[in-house]
Amino acid sequence: MSLLKFDYSSLTPGKKLAVKYFIVAIILFGAQLLFGLIAGAQYLVPGLFYNKLDFNVVRMVHINAMVIWMLYGFIGSVYWLIEDEAQTELVGYKLGNLAFWIFTLAVAVVVVVYLFIQIGPGNQTSLWLINEGREYIEAPRWADIGIVVCVLIFFYNVAATFMKGRWTGIAGVLVLDLVALAGLYLAGMFYTPNISVDQYWWWWVIHLWVEATWEVLVGCIMAWSLMQVLGTPRKIVQTWLYIEVALMFGSGILGLGHHYFWIGTPEYWLTIGGFFSALEPVPLVAMVVHAVYDAGKHDFKNRNHPAMAWLIAHAFGNFFGAGVWGFMHTLPQINLYTHGTQWSASHGHLAFFGAYASINIAMWYIAVQKLRGDVPFDSRLPHAWRWKSALALLNIGVLGMTMALLISGYEQSFIERAIEGSTWAGYFKAQTAKWFMQGMWWRQVFGYATALGYVLLVWDLMTIGKDVPQSVIEADRKERLHGQKTRG
Repeated sequence: MSLLKFDYSSLTPGKKLAVKYFIVAIILFGAQLLFGLIAGAQYLVPGLFYNKLDFNVVRMVHINAMVIWMLYGFIGSVYWLIEDEAQTELVGYKLGNLAFWIFTLAVAVVVVVYLFIQIGPGNQTSLWLINEGREYIEAPRWADIGIVVCVLIFFYNVAATFMKGRWTGIAGVLVLDLVALAGLYLAGMFYTPNISVDQYWWWWVIHLWVEATWEVLVGCIMAWSLMQVLGTPRKIVQTWLYIEVALMFGSGILGLGHHYFWIGTPEYWLTIGGFFSALEPVPLVAMVVHAVYDAGKHDFKNRNHPAMAWLIAHAFGNFFGAGVWGFMHTLPQINLYTHGTQWSASHGHLAFFGAYASINIAMWYIAVQKLRGDVPFDSRLPHAWRWKSALALLNIGVLGMTMALLISGYEQSFIERAIEGSTWAGYFKAQTAKWFMQGMWWRQVFGYATALGYVLLVWDLMTIGKDVPQSVIEADRKERLHGQKTRG
């Protein structure tokens, strides 16, 4: 027992490993927000930290911190659920623990290099040791190899555990998805001198690695979470999970074509990419709606209100951020004007938060409840205002940034593309337009609201359930025993 009354003694090896991943994910989440605020301030004050921490470096750390903390969250979530799902102890704990420390050390080294080596020649040495120079996947080649090795170790842990224990529908989808998680990242690790071909494979990492394999991974985590939090029958969540996988293969891979519009690929991608772009999030919304309906019909009680709230926020944030906001500017007739503007950033902020950040936060609350001795996180929870305020501020902050960036992006599309015809003069004219600047100011304001929500979230995760009265714990135990007898 620690000073914060977290009970680690009852944790299985997989759950102990998961807690380590969750802690690093929370720290990197804070780093992402910090560098996001700095980047937003540099839009408003262009000379801020000039030649010390330039915008391109700040933006790079902001985006890479986001990708890495979400990956940490997903790996931790799978380690948390796997032993319950497989009904056996994690296989290869020591190897998984070694991979965690290697991965974490590599992340720390890469960030330090980003911050202290900001200029230099672009050659094979810098490609292997400093920066690959590819937007969003700037990690040096040695770190790329390390990520693949760590994911392969993760795959071994998961596959071997399920092979040893129980094999379920969730297990099958998860194991196959982890093969793609390791394999697709390889598409961004080789170089071709043809820029169109290079961009083609680059999008296989940016879209299919992040938007496809992660989406299926999230579906597995969501399915398990709904069974834990709401008692949803397995057949319901697995049915929607299979539909999610079918849509991912049926539309997600072809939907990748909306990134091929302007990189020199054949014109047929305009039709294919424009049509198959927004179907993937639909099954996750249906899964949550079906689960909530089923829980109400069978009078199931939810003992973890924060986790349930974040699961619902995830379902609809994913649908609107990845689906509606994505489809809003992926049709080629629209994308011609919106591509590369703050319109894209608007979609990115809402999609990543709604599709990935929220499901990780839900898993953190599921984990913290276990660490507190499985006390009820329901209406009897003291200081519930903290998790509710964090939920409100984070969602309002991200939604506010989304709308502010959309306004700025609309102004860019209008001036830079429609009026000025994609010229450099049009680009600079749009950057100083009144509505563009107003949007960027409001983006910064809502960014501070998001950061405040993060502070409240961390505070709540460290203290929630610590002071639940003993009388409430005893009453909850009796209610659960009664419920088990009734269902039995």
